[in-house]
Amino acid sequence: MSIPFPVPDQGILARRDEIIAGLGQLLPFEGLIVTLDERRAFETDALTAYRHVPLAVALPRTTEEVAAVLRYCHEHGVKVVARGAGTSLSGGAIPQPDAIVLGLSKLNKILDVNFPGRTVRVQAGVTNLSITEAVSAEGFFYAPDPSSQLACTIGGNIGMNSGGAHCLKYGVTTNNVLGVRLVQMDGTILDIGGDALDAPGLDLLGLIVGSEGQLGIVTEATVRILRMAEDARPVLFGFATSEEAAACVAAVIGAGIIPVAMEFMDQEAIIICEAFAKAGYPLDVGAMLIIEVEGSGVEMDAQLKRIVDIAHEHNVQVVRESKSAMETALIWKGRKSAFGATGRIADYICMDGTVPTGQLTYVLKRTAEICASYGLRVANVFHAGDGNMHPLIMYNVNDPEDARKAEEAGMDLLKLCVEVGGCLTGEHGVGIEKRDLMRFQFNPEDLNQQMRVRAVFDPQWLLNPAKVFPLDGRDAA
Repeated sequence: MSIPFPVPDQGILARRDEIIAGLGQLLPFEGLIVTLDERRAFETDALTAYRHVPLAVALPRTTEEVAAVLRYCHEHGVKVVARGAGTSLSGGAIPQPDAIVLGLSKLNKILDVNFPGRTVRVQAGVTNLSITEAVSAEGFFYAPDPSSQLACTIGGNIGMNSGGAHCLKYGVTTNNVLGVRLVQMDGTILDIGGDALDAPGLDLLGLIVGSEGQLGIVTEATVRILRMAEDARPVLFGFATSEEAAACVAAVIGAGIIPVAMEFMDQEAIIICEAFAKAGYPLDVGAMLIIEVEGSGVEMDAQLKRIVDIAHEHNVQVVRESKSAMETALIWKGRKSAFGATGRIADYICMDGTVPTGQLTYVLKRTAEICASYGLRVANVFHAGDGNMHPLIMYNVNDPEDARKAEEAGMDLLKLCVEVGGCLTGEHGVGIEKRDLMRFQFNPEDLNQQMRVRAVFDPQWLLNPAKVFPLDGRDAA
């Protein structure tokens, strides 16, 4: 099963030389990539099963250059796909043959750090982790921490509303972004939000974050930074079965306890990650939780006592507290290396559905059953505290039948998430991967209203086309 794309606009393809010449008037020589070999570097993102070489690649250096490129493309009917670091797991940055890629990698400056106001203003190409690195010496940090935070950029985080292990306590990107500079498709530059915690007027910022580059291109963002906690302590909890670990998660959340992070790994994921990171994970358990608490020593002790008591009610077999900064770093290295470690042993599709925590036990049981029915292995590693599932379905990418089974299993898992009261995506976005499942989540009236909002910002549907909405909507050929 392959994900279809619209038929390329032959008129645009025939005018390629003219379009490149026009863009060349707006950008310096090094800001435009036109040769086939160089364009291939932009043909896909982290969803590597699908790829298209773009018409050209523009690499602007300023908001004004972004505006000039968009204005030109708007006037000439050229599609545009914004790209940060290309770490999207849902195909959000995959271009089309009749589209240009607008890469934001050259917009990579931290523009202002305001410690009294607890904000940082950055360009969209700044990496997630570099914000924390810029403010950590003063005891601050930027909370969202996706596993790809070393490489992924703020612009992409805003597009997909990225989260991470610590989003349970601190929220995802939308909870940590205060303002953006947005360039619309016609080249209009808008400043939305700002340094204030609550901006006046309609909450357009809430609309922009998570819009997957379809309403405009973010070139700058103002994010909030937080004071680091006095201390933090992760604890490993090992259980005989995934069901017992999942029940423990639901019980902790149900008791009103909000750790800073609560991560789940089943036995398959534990073995894979331990072989890579040598983190000291227990290999004789069926599932493991990493639960991190923070605060003073007294606060952490009190919170952990309650969590440990709940874990014993669910037959916990291993309770192992981190005793040093090195041990803490290893525990998190293993978890954050899960996707890369799995890639060492097999091709895989990483799904991203969200379920109510009370449904975790059932969903994990059905996940195993669904993947077994297709004859596929699955490793479950996910943000348990907010029910953000990340089953890694392993298959042979060179076997078309195996690839078909993996895709169908993945679709069944996402449908399962919706059926139990969850949703198709938690932090990876819809992109092309979940585009055709949008009808499973939303009825026709819901989808039509979302598409009407999109059309207000981009009436010609030139920004990141063929994503998010089913192709027989506005994106159909």
